[in-house]
Amino acid sequence: MIQPFQDPEDQLPGSNETNIVAFARICKALGHPARVRIVEHLRSMDQCICGKIVDILPLAQSTVSQHLKCLKNAGLIQGNVEGPRTCYCLNKEVLEQFRQMVDKLTL
Repeated sequence: MIQPFQDPEDQLPGSNETNIVAFARICKALGHPARVRIVEHLRSMDQCICGKIVDILPLAQSTVSQHLKCLKNAGLIQGNVEGPRTCYCLNKEVLEQFRQMVDKLTL
């Protein structure tokens, strides 16, 4: 299970082991172009998407499912089962914490 970021004020790498692990997990999850496209698409929709993610990528359903699982395990997205399908949304809180951590790494 994903360990969320700890205190938002304490997100500089080296200051909190949990934050470093969470940061690295998200970096790894964003290390594939298909997963970045999924995050971009969810961000642009600004709502949950049910079953249409496979339509935006030239990939098989099983491959898209693996990418979604990776993003979910990193805490970047949330999936809610609605009937026969799962609806996915960005976890905006985790994404914002990640952005703040990246900002602290820049000079």
